[in-house]
Amino acid sequence: MPKFLLKRWHGMHVYWLFALLLVLILTISCFVWQLGVVALVVCGVLAYYTFRAERAFRQDLTHYVSTLSHRVKKAGSDVIHELPVGILLYNEEKTIEWHNPFVARMLGKDTLIGEPLLEQFPGLKNRKEKELKLELTLDKHIYEVQIKPEERLLYFTDITILRTLQLRNEEDQIAMGIVMMDNLDEATQGLDDQTRSIMMAKVTGEITEWAQKHQIYIRRTASDRYFLVADHKGLKKLEQSRFEILDEVRDITIENKLPMTLSIGIASGAGSLIELGLWTQTSLDMALGRGGDQAAVKVGERLSFYGGRTNAIEKRTRVRARVISHALRDLIKESDNVIIMGHKMPDMDSIGAAIGVLKMAHVSNKEGYIVIEGVNPSILKLMEAIYEDEKLNRWFITPEQAIQITTSRSLAVIVDTHRATMTSEPRVLQLTQRKVVIDHHRRSEEFIQDATLVYMEPYASSTCELVTELLPYFDERLTMGVLEATALLAGIVVDTKSFSLRTGARTFEAASYLRRNGADSSLIQRLLKEDLDHYIKKSEIIKNAVVIFDHVALAVTEPGRKYSQLIIAQVADTLLTMTGIMASFVISERPDGLIGISARSLGQMNVQLVMERMGGGGHLTNAATQLEGTVAEATQRLKQILNQMHAEEGLFE
Repeated sequence: MPKFLLKRWHGMHVYWLFALLLVLILTISCFVWQLGVVALVVCGVLAYYTFRAERAFRQDLTHYVSTLSHRVKKAGSDVIHELPVGILLYNEEKTIEWHNPFVARMLGKDTLIGEPLLEQFPGLKNRKEKELKLELTLDKHIYEVQIKPEERLLYFTDITILRTLQLRNEEDQIAMGIVMMDNLDEATQGLDDQTRSIMMAKVTGEITEWAQKHQIYIRRTASDRYFLVADHKGLKKLEQSRFEILDEVRDITIENKLPMTLSIGIASGAGSLIELGLWTQTSLDMALGRGGDQAAVKVGERLSFYGGRTNAIEKRTRVRARVISHALRDLIKESDNVIIMGHKMPDMDSIGAAIGVLKMAHVSNKEGYIVIEGVNPSILKLMEAIYEDEKLNRWFITPEQAIQITTSRSLAVIVDTHRATMTSEPRVLQLTQRKVVIDHHRRSEEFIQDATLVYMEPYASSTCELVTELLPYFDERLTMGVLEATALLAGIVVDTKSFSLRTGARTFEAASYLRRNGADSSLIQRLLKEDLDHYIKKSEIIKNAVVIFDHVALAVTEPGRKYSQLIIAQVADTLLTMTGIMASFVISERPDGLIGISARSLGQMNVQLVMERMGGGGHLTNAATQLEGTVAEATQRLKQILNQMHAEEGLFE
């Protein structure tokens, strides 16, 4: 305890002692006055010394307080001047009023007092009103700025070393990948051993040279597969080069009947090596599921695609179709019932494929139901024919009915889509663990991950083609009704534009099988007829079409005019038939208030990549999206994306 406090403690007790002495002296004086006088003199002497002690105490206290205040002020001043944090005060006119030496050293000046704040720190101009923390870069240094608007006070902290370490840590993260020759058997079929060896040597040399160029460790793990390891910095360079190895391998094998194509899956940023390995395989599956000849890169939550500019190569073996058919047959037999769903507002391909799966369920003596929500105008005539067929009509149900009859042992079969959000009733997928996906679209980022069986073939013309190929292997005794076979064939006809697009040998084989089973081509013509008003509406949109990039037709409807998605899609198909047009885009407001965009191409341009950048998806030659906003905003955004893609790698092959 300080000395003056001890004195103060003692002084307080003396005051009490004096009070007691006075009382005692008064008491004694009443009996012996001489003794009282002596006691009073003694008390006076004591009072004199007590007064001096009190005076000394107050002097000590004043000196201590003044010394401590000076020390505190000096320490505060030293801290403000020596602290490695910048402090700056400004007035209401945003003029600098005061700053500590750290701020002056930041800009290499003696003083900033009186200078405009925004001229010295232009990075503050774009600050949002509620933004109280931001980063500024000054002379190769990065500063974190904390803003206190009420006090008009700024704090600057140098975080250059922190950001440098973070960047170095990010660049040193491991990137793992798999490179796969996705059509090795098809590309080398019919080649003699010598020619095959020469071609493989060329491809292997090209891949090895590419890996060395980008400082990638690569190891061949199978005849058609390579494993690679790189760092995140190297992965960024690969993305900047847009994986030119895809084009290089295709170009050196172009003289073959079928050029060699690669599929690449790469991942980085996972929490563990096990998770990173799973991400890598998922990325490769995504690249293969989208048709191959492309790279899928997953970095954290981001998933990017590069390449994918060619059509998927048609597989020449039916082994997979047979295996899938037998597996599907077993799943159906083990299930309580079969719930079949296409996408919302189903088209001819979706309904036809669903009817094909329904036939499989009934052949297996299981109840099958087709869930339908909303009727697309393009299938009105087909639905009318179905409603007139009592045997077929009874198996079509609403989403509410589907939820009531779905059990944990029900089998949900999703056709013509692989996105849960696009199905007729997504809640059905949550009620059962048994799911099958049959689709011909290129795989997108959203996918039904826990599907028991997946049959996705982007090379196929339609989902109806895939389902038709499964039917002969499902049951040799399977026979179809006229309407069932016709619905499947109609789906193929619509998606191939009467066998003019995305048509391979297996497409005609599937059509031939359906004709043998009673498909009626004249009935298809009646189902696909359009009325005069519909044709006039299409003509109104076509008259506004313009040609951009020499071979791209763009039709934008007039403000306030609304057209159905069906008309928008049909106009895009019609524009594709014009001379010199390789791709078409149609933009219009829909009756539901959204902006619909339909995109089509002849194969030289991947319109799926364009629509994916706008939040949609689809197929290499057939894609679409729906946006909020106005027609003008959608048109401007589409043109920006087309300009960007044209600058990056060109729109056409």
